[in-house]
Amino acid sequence: MPDTPQLLMFIVAGWLLNLTPGPDVLFIVNHALKSGVRAGMVAALGIVSGCFVHVFAAALGVGALLATSAMAFTVLKWVGAAYLTWMGLRLLLSRRGASGIVPAQPVPEQAAVDLSRIYLRGFLTNVLNPKVALFFLAFVPQFIAPGATDKVTAFLLLGLLFNLNSLPINFGYAWLAGWAANRVQVVQHTLHWLDRVAGTLFIGFGLKLAMSDNPAH
Repeated sequence: MPDTPQLLMFIVAGWLLNLTPGPDVLFIVNHALKSGVRAGMVAALGIVSGCFVHVFAAALGVGALLATSAMAFTVLKWVGAAYLTWMGLRLLLSRRGASGIVPAQPVPEQAAVDLSRIYLRGFLTNVLNPKVALFFLAFVPQFIAPGATDKVTAFLLLGLLFNLNSLPINFGYAWLAGWAANRVQVVQHTLHWLDRVAGTLFIGFGLKLAMSDNPAH
């Protein structure tokens, strides 16, 4: 593990990176605005769970495979791009009534199903993005001491720390979006436009991923 100053730098850098708006933040805010803080937090947990998969995969060498194999990167890239585009189209084509201007109070059984779907979609949003694996592969090793005897364990611990530190940021986005949806009337009256904006952005993220090259090359 790095020394204390370097560890603090790692934590601060992680917070700054997580504060940067992107598909993850958009996904969290979208669900928090439409369905409340709990839905936004579930979305955040799904996203972080996907990051855990990439941390373990990178530690086991899968991240290195994506970095060196053009075929592996391309396959996962197109799968991820297709998934983001599908999410965008789904939001664009959703009916106004389906998105709900005023969040309704669902029955407990339906709420559980909806939350599980939100979690799964958040999970897939990150798992199907090869750039997340490459990010961990490029970012985390910079904070591992060259003389570390067990670099795999150090990588796992730093990766886990990065993901756990992202939760306060992601939960904060969920809370702020949920607070706005519950208290600002203009937000309530324009929620049906959120799906259109979010859908367009998700399609944009999908196209950007589809046209991207392997950063390792």
